Amino acid sequence: MATPMQELIGSPHPSISVILPVLNEQSHIKNAVLSILAQDYKGPIEVILAMGPSKDKTLEIAESIAASDSRVVLVDNPTGRTASGLNLALALSTNPVVVRVDAHAEIPSNYLSLVVEVLNETGAVNVGGVMAAVGTTAFEKSVAGAMRSALGVGASRFHTGGKAGAVDTVYLGAFRREALLAIGGFDERFTRAQDWELNFRLRENGGIVYFDPRLHVTYRPRSSVRALAKQYFEYGRWRRVVSRRHKGTINYRYLAPPVALLGFSISLLLGLLIVPIFLIPAGIYLLFVLGASATIASSLREFILLLCVLPTMHFAWGAGFISSPKTLVPSSD
Repeated sequence: MATPMQELIGSPHPSISVILPVLNEQSHIKNAVLSILAQDYKGPIEVILAMGPSKDKTLEIAESIAASDSRVVLVDNPTGRTASGLNLALALSTNPVVVRVDAHAEIPSNYLSLVVEVLNETGAVNVGGVMAAVGTTAFEKSVAGAMRSALGVGASRFHTGGKAGAVDTVYLGAFRREALLAIGGFDERFTRAQDWELNFRLRENGGIVYFDPRLHVTYRPRSSVRALAKQYFEYGRWRRVVSRRHKGTINYRYLAPPVALLGFSISLLLGLLIVPIFLIPAGIYLLFVLGASATIASSLREFILLLCVLPTMHFAWGAGFISSPKTLVPSSD
C-alpha cells in the first residue's frame, strides 16, 4: 500500500511528463512519439525530446512532430549522452510522474494508464515491465528471440517476463518525480547502465522498484552483428562499473558471460596447443549454443543466425565486463 508521502496527490489522473533521449533515430522516432501521443490516458501529458547532435534526419522529423502537436517539446542535448539528455528533460518537466521512453521503443495505448495504476497501488517509486524485443528483418528477429529468452540474456524478468513484484531494476521506468530529484537524477558519468545504477540509488533511498508484466514496451533490436557486438560490449563494460561503485550488485547472471568467454578461450587454446581433451569445455558451450538456437528459433534461417547472435551477445558482454577500466568512472563520489 502507498504511504501518504507516496500518493499521487490531486487527481486520479496526474499530469505526466514523458522524456526521451534522442540521437540518430530517424527510423524510429516518429513511431515512438506517435505511440505516446495516442495514449488512452485521461490526464494531461507532455513529451520532452532531448535532442542529441544526430547525423541523420532525426531533428527534422522531431521538429515536424513538435510543430503539429503542442504537447511535444524539444530540448537541446549537446553531448548526445543518454543520462545528460534525461536530466535535461527532467529539469524541464514539472509533472509529478515522469515516464522514460526510448526513441527506438513503442508503448501500447494503455501504458500510461497502467503505470499510474501500478504506482498508486504499490507505492513504488519506479515501475516498469517487459522489454518486448520485436524485429523486422531475419537478423533482428533472431536477436529479438535471444533477448526474450533466458538462454540468451539470463532470467531477468524485464527480458523474459514473470510475476509482478519488487525487483532490482526494470526496463525504462515510470517514476515519481520527487524520488528522482531526491537522489539527484541520473548519473551523467555513466554512458551505459544508467538504469541499473539509478535503480540501485532509488532502492538505497528506501524506494521500491516494481515490475509488472502487463507493461509491455516494443523494443527494436540492433540490425547488424557489429552493432549488436558494440551494444553488448558496452553493456558489460558499464555493468562492471556499477558493480565497482555499488558493492553487492553482482550475481551469477552477470558473471556468466565473462566466465563463458574465459572458459571457452582457455579451453580452445589448451586443446589446440596441448591436449585435445581440453577442448571439452569449448565443445560443451558450442552444444549449448546449438540447443539454445534450436529452442529459440522459429525458422531454419533464424536458427542459423542465432548460431552467430548468441555467442556475439555472450562474448561481447563478457569482453566488456573483463576489460572495463577503473578509470571510466572515478571510485570517489
